Amino acid sequence: MSSFGGSGVELRTGVVEEMNMSNGRGANGAEKSSEPPLKESLDQCMEALDLFLNNHFSESLERLRPRVNDSMYHALIYATVLEMQAMMTFQHDDITNAGNTMKGAQEVCQRYRRKTKSEGDSLSEVQLHAEVCYAECQLQRAALTFLQDENMVSFIKGGMKVRNSYMIYKELHAFVKSHNYVKGPSHLQLEGGIAFGIGAFNLTLSLFPPRILRLLEFAGFSGDKEYGLSLLHDGATGTNLRSMLCALLLLCYYTFLTFILGTGEAEVAEAERLLKPFQHRYPRGAIFLFFAGRTEEIKGNIDEAVALFEDGCKAQQAWKQFHHMCYWELMWCFTYKRAWRMAYFYADLLSQESRWSKAMYMYMKAAYLSMLPRDEARPFGEDEVDLFRQVPRFKQRIAGKSPPTEKFAIRKARRYKASCPVRLPVPVLEMMYMWNGFSMISKRPELTEGMLQTLMDAERSLLESPGNATCGLDSPQY
Repeated sequence: MSSFGGSGVELRTGVVEEMNMSNGRGANGAEKSSEPPLKESLDQCMEALDLFLNNHFSESLERLRPRVNDSMYHALIYATVLEMQAMMTFQHDDITNAGNTMKGAQEVCQRYRRKTKSEGDSLSEVQLHAEVCYAECQLQRAALTFLQDENMVSFIKGGMKVRNSYMIYKELHAFVKSHNYVKGPSHLQLEGGIAFGIGAFNLTLSLFPPRILRLLEFAGFSGDKEYGLSLLHDGATGTNLRSMLCALLLLCYYTFLTFILGTGEAEVAEAERLLKPFQHRYPRGAIFLFFAGRTEEIKGNIDEAVALFEDGCKAQQAWKQFHHMCYWELMWCFTYKRAWRMAYFYADLLSQESRWSKAMYMYMKAAYLSMLPRDEARPFGEDEVDLFRQVPRFKQRIAGKSPPTEKFAIRKARRYKASCPVRLPVPVLEMMYMWNGFSMISKRPELTEGMLQTLMDAERSLLESPGNATCGLDSPQY
């Protein structure tokens, strides 16, 4: 026996349910909305997803749009693409539009969920898919709520959506592992959706500090990292709609989160194994070119990484937001090479085009200029002291909190607030340390030696002028 929301409704599938569905009725004989044939919807959505992964973003949306009001999978995938776009643009209008679209998708899913909660009710295959799609909509709406609103009420509402989503995933997962579950024709798609949900929750929650994790587990959540990774790997290596989502989450974990947390030295091989089939299937896919570049960067192959990030930019022009991810990594690649002007160029592009963290972009622009020799002309006539002073103006909040990196940048930039600023000796290297960038150059002795030389030059400059204070606009000589 398993139930959703404590309803006591038994989850069963069988021939009677499929007959009821073909007659336009639910498993309990109730009249249902006319969901298009499940396999047909899934096949069409897979085709649209293929277009998306091959950089045909507009065509993908056009393929989905006609059926977003009658097919739960068309509605979900369409809303998911818009949410990905909104998260990259970070524009308020895009986030609002994605939230409204995802809410509409959730309403479509709701139409195909069971209508009664009587003991002994069974669920058809369509209704099971409606449950997992509904849970995914809830989870994605929660993510948008955290991005969009800063107040505590919205934060609590987002938390409730997360909990509701988790409970549905948890009970679905228990059901498909039970003897009551009869596999339908599209069971691989259903199980892929459940693997994504349970895997994502377990992996994400496992990253919380132990004290908070114990409280969450007491409240019914689970945070088993290895279990979460195992489920996501199963989802990523299958042929289902959620394969891409499982793969992207794993790639983000292996190539970003583990390195930010300082635990990622052995994870790059996993990322490469995961990427290989996607690269073969989508050789010019911008998303996978980006992650291929990131894996080369982690290995210390900076020139190879630069080439892949540049290819990622060339691969498509429809979504400039993909370019911003590449610009950020290119900025760091040129930082590792101590090509301060090139790094500044990408920080400047980000400051003009991306809304994700303008305080960080402004700080990095100023930091790169401060690394240039005193007598070298500044690009576009900009001045680092003036840029440092602008950093606090661009402070923002995500989920009601200021990002730690922005807090760090604003605190450091305060040294330039006074009329006679006290200069930062190597601000770029401080931020590089914060992002665990030194692990990238540790495999390349020439890059490590170059950074050591920069530090030695900065130390000499400090010894020659201990206060390192100046009231002019010139920079220390490095």
